Amino acid sequence: MKRFLERHRDRITGTLSGFDRMLFRGTLRSITHVKGLEIFLYSHHVLMKDFGGYVVGLSQQLVEHAKQLASKAARPYVYLPSSKDSKEELALQIVARDGLKQGLICVFACVEPCQSFDLRKDAATKHLKPVSKERKCLHLYFYYLDREFGLMHVRLQTWLPFSIQVCVNGREWLARQMDRAGISYSQRDNCFTHISDPQRAQKLMDRLTARNFNPWLDALAQKVNPLIHPRTGLDVRSYYWSGRQMEYATDVMFRSAASLAELYPLLLRHAMFQFGSEEVMRFLQRRTDKRFAGEVSSDLQRRLEGIRVKHRVEENSIKMYDKQGSVLRIETTINNPRRFRVHRQGWRQGKAVMKWLPLRKGIADLRRRAELSRAANARYLEALAVVGLETPSYRLLDRVSQRVKAKRQYRALRPISPEDAGLFQVILHGEFSLQGFRNRDLRRALGQSDPKNSSARISRLLALLRAHKLIFKVFKTNYYRITRKGHQVMATALKFRQPDIALLAA
Repeated sequence: MKRFLERHRDRITGTLSGFDRMLFRGTLRSITHVKGLEIFLYSHHVLMKDFGGYVVGLSQQLVEHAKQLASKAARPYVYLPSSKDSKEELALQIVARDGLKQGLICVFACVEPCQSFDLRKDAATKHLKPVSKERKCLHLYFYYLDREFGLMHVRLQTWLPFSIQVCVNGREWLARQMDRAGISYSQRDNCFTHISDPQRAQKLMDRLTARNFNPWLDALAQKVNPLIHPRTGLDVRSYYWSGRQMEYATDVMFRSAASLAELYPLLLRHAMFQFGSEEVMRFLQRRTDKRFAGEVSSDLQRRLEGIRVKHRVEENSIKMYDKQGSVLRIETTINNPRRFRVHRQGWRQGKAVMKWLPLRKGIADLRRRAELSRAANARYLEALAVVGLETPSYRLLDRVSQRVKAKRQYRALRPISPEDAGLFQVILHGEFSLQGFRNRDLRRALGQSDPKNSSARISRLLALLRAHKLIFKVFKTNYYRITRKGHQVMATALKFRQPDIALLAA
C-alpha cells in the first residue's frame, strides 16, 4: 500500500493495522459430537432415560455459579426477556451509572438458539439415543471491564455441550498499551483519529498478533464454568479455542474530515465500477480458474459510520468505509480459514515434513491469519492508488501519445483506441495483481493461442510498454509488473472508454 500512501502523503498522518473485533469460540471437543456424548454419559453412569434430569442439574449449577459471582462482586444478575436487546449498551449504562473502573460489570441471562442435543427413539432398536439438534437454551453473558482489553464479554451456553465465546476488541487493548507507553492519541468509538507516534503504536499492535491467548482464555473459562475445573469439575478436556470471527483492519488516518470527504466518493466509485470478480478474488488470494465454483459479490450500503462497500468471496470478505469522518478503514474478515494455506508441519509417508496445508480455525494459526489479512488490505489500497489524481487527464495521456527513444525509436501509444485500451484492460486484470504477467499470459488472455505467430508480437508490445515506462520486468524472471505511471495512464485511459458518459463526467 506504499503507493497509495505516497500519492496522498500530504493528507495522511499515519496508518495502523491490526485486529479489531476478535471473537474466540471455545468447544469441549470430547462431547460436541454424539459418540463423544455417549461415552461421556457412560463414564458418569447416566442412563439415557435420566439424560434430561442430569443435564438440567448441570445447567442449574452454571446458573447458580453465575449468581454467586455476581453477588460476590456486588454486581447485578439480570434476566433479559428478549435476546434482541443490546447487551453492550445495557452494560455501558451500568458502567456509567455505577462509575466502574475495572472488574465484573454484570451478568445477563437470556434464551437464545444453540446447537445442542436431544433424545430420540431409534426405530430399529427401540432404544433412546442422543441426536444433535438446534434448539434454544439459557445463555449467560459476563461483561467485564478488563485491565487489558477494556469492555469485553464472555458468553456461556448452559446446556450441553457448554460452548463458550469470548469477545474482545484489539483497538481497546492498544489504547491501554499506548497509555502505559506515553503515546498520546485521539480515540472515537473503536478507532483512532490521531496517534502521535504511529510507528511505535504499530509495534505495540503487532504484539497482540504474537500473543499466546490460550492461558488467558482458559482462565476466563474456568472462572465462569466450574464444570471444567481440573480438580472439581467433570472429566472433560479443556476448551479448544478457535477464531470464529476475526476482523483485521488497516486504518489510514487523514489530517481532517474534509481531506477524506474530498477523496472518498472517488474511492467508492472506483471500488464499485472497477473491481470485478477477478480483482476481488485476488485481494483475498483466491485463484481465478475453473476450479472456483463459489460466489463473488459486491454491494454498497449507507451506515451510521458512513458509506461502506463490501466485497465477498464465499464466506470471507473485504470492505472499505470511512469512520469518524477522517479515518479510511480497509477491513478483512476471515470466517472460513480453510480457504487459505499455511506452511506448517504435516505428515508424508509416516514422516513429519513441512508443507502447505489448509489454515486451521484454531488460534495456533492466528499469526498467519493476520499476515493474510494485512496483505489483502495492502493489495486493496494498492489498487486504489490510481484514484484521486490531481494531474489533468490530458497531461497523463499526452506523455504517452508521443514517440519515445530507448534503444531504438518506439511509436506513440493510442491510449483510448480499442487496440491499446484492450491491452490495458487485460494487463490491469485482477488475475495479474499478485505475481505479474508473462508473454504467454497475455497471449492466452488476448486469445492468441498460436505461439509461433503471436509470441513475437506480444514481445514487441511488451517492449513498447517498457519504453513508455508503463511496465517493468521483474529481475531474474519472465514476469512483468505495472509501474506507478502505468497504473495512472492505463486507468485513466480506460475511464475514457466507459460506456456511461455520466460516469465520465462525474
